[in-house]
Amino acid sequence: MSQLIKPAGYKPLLDMRQTEQGIKQIKDFFQQNLATELRLRRVTAPLFVLKGLGINDDLNGVERPVTFPIKDLGDAQAEVVHSLAKWKRLTLAEYEIQPGYGIYTDMNAIRADEELDNLHSLYVDQWDWEAVITREDRTIHFLEDVVRRIYAAIRRTEYLACEFYPQLKPFLPEEIHFIHSQDLLDMYPNLTPHEREDAICKKYGAVFVEGIGGKLSDGKKHDGRAPDYDDWSTVAENGKAGLNGDILIWYPVLGRSFELSSMGIRVDKESLLRQLKIEGKEEREKLYFHQQLLNGKLPLSIGGGIGQSRLCMVMLHKAHIGEIQASIWPEDMRKACEEAGMPLI
Repeated sequence: MSQLIKPAGYKPLLDMRQTEQGIKQIKDFFQQNLATELRLRRVTAPLFVLKGLGINDDLNGVERPVTFPIKDLGDAQAEVVHSLAKWKRLTLAEYEIQPGYGIYTDMNAIRADEELDNLHSLYVDQWDWEAVITREDRTIHFLEDVVRRIYAAIRRTEYLACEFYPQLKPFLPEEIHFIHSQDLLDMYPNLTPHEREDAICKKYGAVFVEGIGGKLSDGKKHDGRAPDYDDWSTVAENGKAGLNGDILIWYPVLGRSFELSSMGIRVDKESLLRQLKIEGKEEREKLYFHQQLLNGKLPLSIGGGIGQSRLCMVMLHKAHIGEIQASIWPEDMRKACEEAGMPLI
């Protein structure tokens, strides 16, 4: 509750019927634009995977997956996915996708340890995407080019929403600004990572923060990343570590930075072994996913996740993600939101 933002004088610009219509329009339009922009084919994804294969996303390494026993498999444990970062790469290999092409899917997850607020829910829905790349593509230049194309699709979606609902006014800048997390620390040494994101997003409107996962000069990480999907340790052509990052915008409705996507070039054999060692997770080398990668059976790739409810929230100028999706919220939060003009579904 302490993290709930209640914008002064907030009133939804769309009623419930318009909101539901807007959600469908935005989701249909954006995913078609994303697929066209990055040459992605839609695939069907699992809601859960078997425990112990190393396929589930470990996020920051402390979140507990929702598990349940499967009767017909001798009570083998299944885990509801956190995301599909590793599953997608296995699927690229299975479908024999060629460089320059990829896949996307509707990812639905449960994150039971999430701290609930305006942006965070127990239920996570996102477009998870992954594309095959070549060894030569493993550069910051290539990563930034992909980010620009995704951002272009986001801005086209904003234009659609504002055309259909004239009461909505566009606010995203034409260009997205790029900055490495170390440079961001150097710029704002006395601020926390979240405060640094607020400051840089307020300045530029839309920012891609690079190199997230490794320790910076102050001995701390900008944010946590699992060691076995994004490559956050390879030194790129700009002399800085990390081939990944987050797309962030300044969201005037809440007066704060707002993450829309986490993405990056994925680990190759060398960076996987290096990052597992850095994090003290060498035992993962024996897991199915990691063995497939270490034995050269998985393609090099780039990928990420783009929040569906989050994108709709921004496009429709909502103050709480619960105005977009149906989830479970503490009763005191529901009451506080109702009093603040934020009706939760």
